[in-house]
Amino acid sequence: MRAYLVDEIDPADMGKITGYLREAAISSSMEKVYWLQIPNDLLSETQSAHTHCQPHVFAVELGGDWVKLEFFSRSLKGIGCSCQGYCTEPQTDYVIRFAHEMLKNLGIRT
Repeated sequence: MRAYLVDEIDPADMGKITGYLREAAISSSMEKVYWLQIPNDLLSETQSAHTHCQPHVFAVELGGDWVKLEFFSRSLKGIGCSCQGYCTEPQTDYVIRFAHEMLKNLGIRT
């Protein structure tokens, strides 16, 4: 899996990240995994056409001292559809910008 990893995060700061994601993201059935919606204006042509598969999201996974953001766009409605796959370049940029902005807004230094 292609992903963006931020590691060596202070445990106290991991608590800030968890709280932020509880507010800003969609909780998953897996502990420490959150879904973040990809903005509609960044959806591919196929994803935009697949309104029945929306929202399209990427995963954020939390570890003891790290955050991993996946570069994979998926639907929360099911698996196996052609609208799911590795992020487009604009979606990848969005994932990275999200990570940087989250850390900045929370005052977290890495």
